Amino acid sequence: MGRNWILFIAAAIIAPVAAQPALSLPEAVRLALEKHPSLEAAAAQGKAAATRIDQARAGLLPRVTYSESFQTSNNPVFAFGTLLTQRRFAESNFRLDALNNPGFVNNFQSQLQVEQILYDFGGVRAQVRSAELGKQMTGEQERAARLRRAVEVARAYHGATLTAESRAVADAAVKSAEADLARAEAVRDAGMSTDADVLSIRVHLAARQEEVIRRRYDLEVARAALNEALGVPLDTVYSLTTPLAVASVVVGEAAEVEGEAKSARPEIREAEIGRQMAESQRDAARSARLPQIVARGMFEADRGRFVTQAGANWFFGAGLRWNLFSGNADKRKVEETAHAIAAASAREREAAGGVALQVRQARAALLSAEERLKVADASIAAAEESLRIMRNRYEAGLATVSDLLRNETALLEVRTRRLAAIHDQRVAAILLEYAKGTLTGDSNVLQ
Repeated sequence: MGRNWILFIAAAIIAPVAAQPALSLPEAVRLALEKHPSLEAAAAQGKAAATRIDQARAGLLPRVTYSESFQTSNNPVFAFGTLLTQRRFAESNFRLDALNNPGFVNNFQSQLQVEQILYDFGGVRAQVRSAELGKQMTGEQERAARLRRAVEVARAYHGATLTAESRAVADAAVKSAEADLARAEAVRDAGMSTDADVLSIRVHLAARQEEVIRRRYDLEVARAALNEALGVPLDTVYSLTTPLAVASVVVGEAAEVEGEAKSARPEIREAEIGRQMAESQRDAARSARLPQIVARGMFEADRGRFVTQAGANWFFGAGLRWNLFSGNADKRKVEETAHAIAAASAREREAAGGVALQVRQARAALLSAEERLKVADASIAAAEESLRIMRNRYEAGLATVSDLLRNETALLEVRTRRLAAIHDQRVAAILLEYAKGTLTGDSNVLQ
């Protein structure tokens, strides 16, 4: 019985820990790329685009139709022709009374028809090409969605770690304020200050406690935002193992990075494919104004009863089908595709310019964050030393409580700025990799 209680207590202690599985940033990105609904939707769109290729290729294959019908009539012409078709016409049917008053004749007709386009000046092939380009475009769209998802996860992950670190800084500020309060009370009790100093520090302590409360709830929201980015339930709790530390990044020259982006970003490739699709649609529109050469074949069975009294025949023919005039609709379609090509070409240039700007923005943000971090690193040591000196002076009665609180606030601010600079540097490094189009779940900037 005692052993069972020990196991129960051990399980109760271990359970909260087990309820928080460890999650690194690379693992988080890979999880989102596997689980997030937006990527499931993008993959489904890719599969739908693949089926459109087969739909377009169907135009290269013969069209086969089958029909079954029933007719009955005592019309002399119908009766005469139907009996011939059924191979049942006899000499008795030549009698004048039989010709004029044949009585009703039943006809069960089965038809199998085949039609094949032999040549259409490339119209169907242009449609197939357009569908193939559509599949390529959805592939680039899916790749772009994966890149964006990786960025969103990284932002949310570092947002959560920044909030957690900020809460730790706020907790430390509370402890420091509590120590200052004890120090002020001791100085007051020694007759070296008044209750006003103690009250000022109490107000300062309350402000720091409010900050802790805000950070606690901010952390809840940040973790929920991370879960949404991952595509998991919002109440899922992970232990985030990738620290908010400075990323090791080599920043290349702007022209070099822009060159990488132009060859790797899916948005640029997507715009290029869009132009090619517009060109293939123009080719299809042009072919619609040209004739089609078509072959047709038919097998027909006509029966007096559903399964008997039957005759069969076949037919084969070839012809030319040409839409000579359709109210200029075909001509306007060609003009429309010309404008679509111009628009696609403009979007292609726009995409290239947008990607180049993203590269420069990410590069500038990364360099800025690294310089800010150097300033913050230098400032934090100075702020800590200044606060130490000010505390000693306050205890000796050589400084006012305002001087002490000003130094406390300055240290809190510089610690917060340092955390923000680290966060911005990590995010900017990820955004630069994204702008280049090379961000994956295994990228070094996620480590």
